[in-house]
Amino acid sequence: MTTPDHLLVHAAMNITLPDPASLGKVAVLMGGNSAERQISLLSGNGVLGALQSQGVDAVAFDPSERGLHELKSLGVQRCFVALHGRHGEDGTLQGALELLGIPYTGSGVMASAIAMDKVMTKRVWLAEGLPTPRFVHLSPSQQARERVRLVPDDLGLPLIVKPPREGSSIGVTKVAGYSQMQAAVELSARYDPDVLCEEFIAGDEVTCPVLGEGDNAIALPVVRIVPPEAGYDYQNKYFTDAVNYLCPSGLPADEEAAIQAVVLAAYRALGCRGWGRADLMLRASDRKPYLLEMNTSPGMTGHSLVPISARAAGLSYEHLCLHLLAGARLDSDRTTPTPPA
Repeated sequence: MTTPDHLLVHAAMNITLPDPASLGKVAVLMGGNSAERQISLLSGNGVLGALQSQGVDAVAFDPSERGLHELKSLGVQRCFVALHGRHGEDGTLQGALELLGIPYTGSGVMASAIAMDKVMTKRVWLAEGLPTPRFVHLSPSQQARERVRLVPDDLGLPLIVKPPREGSSIGVTKVAGYSQMQAAVELSARYDPDVLCEEFIAGDEVTCPVLGEGDNAIALPVVRIVPPEAGYDYQNKYFTDAVNYLCPSGLPADEEAAIQAVVLAAYRALGCRGWGRADLMLRASDRKPYLLEMNTSPGMTGHSLVPISARAAGLSYEHLCLHLLAGARLDSDRTTPTPPA
């Protein structure tokens, strides 16, 4: 006798898939108005197709074209957040859904807001003793040439300049010399008034997804990213097949375990829930992992890394989407405050 899909258990990850009919009407939030709109549409349409293929009553919803209040009139009972970047991944959307009382996938308001800001994320990680590259934060008042040209003295060369509240490698420059600093800062400032300058860590680029929350969170297999000579930029991330994604990573077992351990610690320190993906550099000189950022609404495109890792762990794209949707909830689900007398 065959087992219904909703009872199928992925034993290694302790995952039981839900009955799709129990999930109610679902809105897949995609598009939005961030610089990552195009990628969000790719992610959202992938998720929408996967959920519909599993029998979920799912519809597309673009918050840049419709007011969120319409979710109520549509009878939406939960949301799959496939928005990337601002107004989707930064806690603002999550706060609106909290007020509407509609459960959503991924991290809550605070964790989303902190993780979206790479400077704030670094401050939390450093306070927890977690490894992240040294950095210089340049506020708008600190971006005059006299200050900018001193940054390589602090961090060495090469270094990375990027907007702290963007993703998908948008506005990022690898600076090889002093003469490139001002242009790199000006490019970054087009996307964010603040600028993050970061020590460059030479070595393997890796990423590691996480599912769950708190002590029950689990790290999925590490993906090692082998970019072409042109680098792991926006174009190569999403629109070419020039990047090799190795999963299994091919790293020694102790290195993979060390990466997973630091990623779990980083995820828990930020208070993330549902799912996330940490990006890291594995320093060539001593094989020490350095945390770069935590993505709380990772990509779900054909080139995306969470589905690659989940598949290596035995979880298909469709079942991954179903599992994430089943975990949709509100921050207010954690505690029920007692009203004042």
